Amino acid sequence: MDLENKHDEKRTAGGPESDADPQTPVLRISQLDALELDSALEQLLWTQFSQCFQNYRPGLLTPLEPELRALLQLLLWRFTLYSSNATVGQSLLSLRYHNTLSSSPRFRPLSRRQKLSLLLLTAGPRWLQERSHSLLLGLSTGGPMSEGGLLQQGLRKCLNLVSSIAQLTSLINFLVFLRKGHHPVLAERIIGARAVFSKPNVVRDVTYQYMNRELLWHGFAEFLIFLLPLINTRKLKARVSSIVFGRDKTDGAGAPEGQGVFKECGLCGEWPTMPHTVGCQHVFCYYCIKSHIIADAYLTCPKCGVEAGEPKLVKMEVEMIGR
Repeated sequence: MDLENKHDEKRTAGGPESDADPQTPVLRISQLDALELDSALEQLLWTQFSQCFQNYRPGLLTPLEPELRALLQLLLWRFTLYSSNATVGQSLLSLRYHNTLSSSPRFRPLSRRQKLSLLLLTAGPRWLQERSHSLLLGLSTGGPMSEGGLLQQGLRKCLNLVSSIAQLTSLINFLVFLRKGHHPVLAERIIGARAVFSKPNVVRDVTYQYMNRELLWHGFAEFLIFLLPLINTRKLKARVSSIVFGRDKTDGAGAPEGQGVFKECGLCGEWPTMPHTVGCQHVFCYYCIKSHIIADAYLTCPKCGVEAGEPKLVKMEVEMIGR
């Protein structure tokens, strides 16, 4: 084991990238961006994996979702951190892990024990948090006052206490990270892993053209979100349809009353049930027009664009003609 670790150190430290000084401080934003990239990659892998089972019955992967996520994270760890001493996000930002437990001033990669500990401290708590509910349910064999019920309550309180302590510790560690600039994750501080540059003279280059485009798009999207609820799209659609297709001539006042107007509802297109009008010549089912008026106080007729008033019952004279 020691010989293999020394071989890994020589292979990593003896390359052309070993000129980077481990003491050179890494930007905090770069370390946080690396974590975000790793999280986005895990989510992308899970999305692609779940889409493979989209044609099966819904909820097929739900019982095993914590274990499957942990397995995907294990595969990522094996082919990224274990083999190259850096995660995918760190590789994209020219970063890698440095062993701070080593007394040498030169770069030293993480040992296999440190890499395995980082995996366990990262994936283990997440799996336990997602699986704790089902594990506790398996212990309840009787009522709340039985031995199993008391054991379940005790374990639940212990897990809640441990979770609260872990979250508080992570918060304190993040505040220390903002102050010192090292170890954004508590697991890195525990095992002695610190992000350093993998290449010398690395500059964080962000093109302002990309930033301006993103700012412009976000501003435009927020403007649309504010503006769209103020636009009466139904009235606008009816107005455009009347201009393009000339419905004002075919459905307007020029059409003889009673010729095809009462044969279909202006909303559902079926034969009108309890026909009502809203101020124009078009007829609607009572329940159709009433539900739309309740949902939209500024409802307009979808046929002619007239502002809808109070629904009024249509009175017609029906002449029965015998054969």
